[in-house]
Amino acid sequence: MNADPVPVDLSGRRILITGGARGLGAAMAQACVAAGARVALTDILHEAGAQVAQDLNAVRADSAFYLPMDLADPDSVAQGVKQAAGALGGLDGLVNNGAITNSGGKPMEEIDVGVWDRVMDVNVRGTWLATVAARPWLKASGRGRVVNLASDTAIWGAPRLMAYVASKGAVMAMTHAMARELGEDAIVVNAIAPGLTLVEATEYVPQARHEYYRSGRAISRAQVPEDVVGPVLFLLSDAAGYVTGQVLPVNGGFVMK
Repeated sequence: MNADPVPVDLSGRRILITGGARGLGAAMAQACVAAGARVALTDILHEAGAQVAQDLNAVRADSAFYLPMDLADPDSVAQGVKQAAGALGGLDGLVNNGAITNSGGKPMEEIDVGVWDRVMDVNVRGTWLATVAARPWLKASGRGRVVNLASDTAIWGAPRLMAYVASKGAVMAMTHAMARELGEDAIVVNAIAPGLTLVEATEYVPQARHEYYRSGRAISRAQVPEDVVGPVLFLLSDAAGYVTGQVLPVNGGFVMK
């Protein structure tokens, strides 16, 4: 992990990042620690998650914790958030990054109902339940921040990805509703909608789709995790205290909103 430092100060912030064992989650955890925060990482990839936390603690002692959490299991979500808050001594931020795809490459009529339901359980219900569980600690902090990870596929309507696209469209809609409901607790809620990013989870994506993205971007190059962490850190910071209910595409201009 070699993310460049970013000029955002998160000193003293306590951030929970779901899906933090690899890819965007790991990159965001590294960037948060570099900006002065302490982080709790949750995932079902236990060995990888523990390694990320170990690497971060080697850079700055007591800066990261790994905790198991299965976003498809409501009890696991509630327990994981509680343990994260306990390990960090509270929560100032929640990054709902954990998600699965599972239905990539299939037309809508070929998607298995069980696969559809699991994508919704993890990506939609998991985001909702993690936010519900974190709300008391975010309220108590007085500067609560929630950043939901959506996807630009839900903006431009990527084909042969229906379950994932639908789930990320729901995440964008929930972001608006969460901002209304959590605003009374001085918690701001926003979403990032990244484009196709070079991480482990996108290794299965055909090269033609990668080229389609690259050629359609205003900034014509591959998107890497470091392109996403800066906007996430901004939304976790004091600078974003009056920004809420927004969905920010981060995709080099592939879609503009």
